[in-house]
Amino acid sequence: MQRTVLYERHVESGARFGPFAGYEMPIQYEGVLAEHRAVRERAGMFDVSHMGEIRVRGPRALPFLQRLTPNDVGALRPLRAQYSALLTERGTFIDDLLVYCFDPEDYLLVVNAASRDRDLELLQRAATAEGDGVRVDDQSDETALIAVQGPRAVEIVTEVVGAEAAELRYYSFLHQDGSQRMVSRTGYTGEDGFEIYTAPERAEGLWAELLERGRDAGLSPAGLGARDTLRLEAGMMLCGQDIDEETTPIEAGLSWIVKWKKGDFVGRDALARQRETGCRRRLVGFEVEGRGIARHGHRLTVRDAPDYAGPVTSGAFAPTLGRAIGIARLDCSGGAPPAPGSAASVTVRGREIDCRIVKLPFYRRPREGA
Repeated sequence: MQRTVLYERHVESGARFGPFAGYEMPIQYEGVLAEHRAVRERAGMFDVSHMGEIRVRGPRALPFLQRLTPNDVGALRPLRAQYSALLTERGTFIDDLLVYCFDPEDYLLVVNAASRDRDLELLQRAATAEGDGVRVDDQSDETALIAVQGPRAVEIVTEVVGAEAAELRYYSFLHQDGSQRMVSRTGYTGEDGFEIYTAPERAEGLWAELLERGRDAGLSPAGLGARDTLRLEAGMMLCGQDIDEETTPIEAGLSWIVKWKKGDFVGRDALARQRETGCRRRLVGFEVEGRGIARHGHRLTVRDAPDYAGPVTSGAFAPTLGRAIGIARLDCSGGAPPAPGSAASVTVRGREIDCRIVKLPFYRRPREGA
């Protein structure tokens, strides 16, 4: 079991640990509910240094990534990022990822820890076939990653990294060469916030400084337990659970990352057939109306269409909403997914619990001034 460079700081903060993607990670400190609310109401800080970072450089880097990912890398301007994926030839997910553009010959891919080795092998094999025009380097061990998320994240992060962070647009970033730091306005919680990439030897100092500067703003460390409930409320998919090698972007409601006009890419033909013939399965959101919490592996059934049924992929109590929610993968036999408001039930320990289908996301952060 690996540990991130911030492990001792988590021990000092009283973290409870658990295994995740081969790492011993902090699951909670004060408690999942308190940490979840801190992110929604003030700010929370996460150690996500287990994520993988893969650099792709060279004169053929752009066409290389255009062919391997479904989103349009060519639309990225320098210092912008996009959400994308690596797909199989069947159009299903190998991994979801972020693509950062430094310039048209220099990109950083941020991948999931559980898929890092497989992603790296796939990219290196493809680069070898490409020839001298592409170089793929694993920078994961040279990178620590800290996320600060919540409505007060801007004032906290700008105190530490500078006022220029406040000017960043969503899915843009800045690169501070002098401090070996990259600051990205991205996140996995549904709140405003930043992800800060830094050298491992600078991570402990950065973590401590953020906590110190953020104390008056209510910043607190948060673990993977809160990260999971936050991302679920925001309708963000978890790779390996909600999306996997049996799920396409179209089935997952992520067809917006598939850019048909850009040309050929891995999985395009399969996705084009699915777009034409319809999806047999769909990922849908639901809210639990009865008592109980639907968990991964439980079965959801639409009451007026019992053939529309399938496993729950993610489920939890949603602290912001005050009720249990979940995502399920329904077999829809190529038909339209059930409409929001449709009655459903989920089987929990042999007991049927009433649910209703809802539109994703479950939660959207309030707009300023609203």
